[in-house]
Amino acid sequence: MTDRFYSVEQVADLLGLHVRTVRSYVRDGKLPAARIGKQYRIAHDDLEAFTGLPITAPWTPDATGRHAEASCIVEVDAVDRATADRITTLLTATAATRGPGGTPLRVETSYDPGRSRLKVILLGGITDTARLLDYMDGVLTS
Repeated sequence: MTDRFYSVEQVADLLGLHVRTVRSYVRDGKLPAARIGKQYRIAHDDLEAFTGLPITAPWTPDATGRHAEASCIVEVDAVDRATADRITTLLTATAATRGPGGTPLRVETSYDPGRSRLKVILLGGITDTARLLDYMDGVLTS
């Protein structure tokens, strides 16, 4: 048994849900939680039982005690809509199909057709972010 407890906001962030959705699960009894003052706290074991998956919080340091994340903004000029869509699909699909555990990946894209410019924002672990940048480079240089 572990002593870790999560706030509703942390669970929402970890599961990619809205805070209201998590509160609704708690109020409906679907997700066990303890009420402490005006806030709920969800035990790590209850969260794992709810999801059916092992939970590794993104804010938990690794075995060395270190935690590192990368954030980057990439702007690509002179890109057509089809290439922008291809890059967006590749990056979002790769970020969404990662297994449980590790630092979650966040991908945001914006295409400006007037300037033929694609802006990509990546947030996540260093290795995963570098891999996404490599994928992007592969599409752009092919």
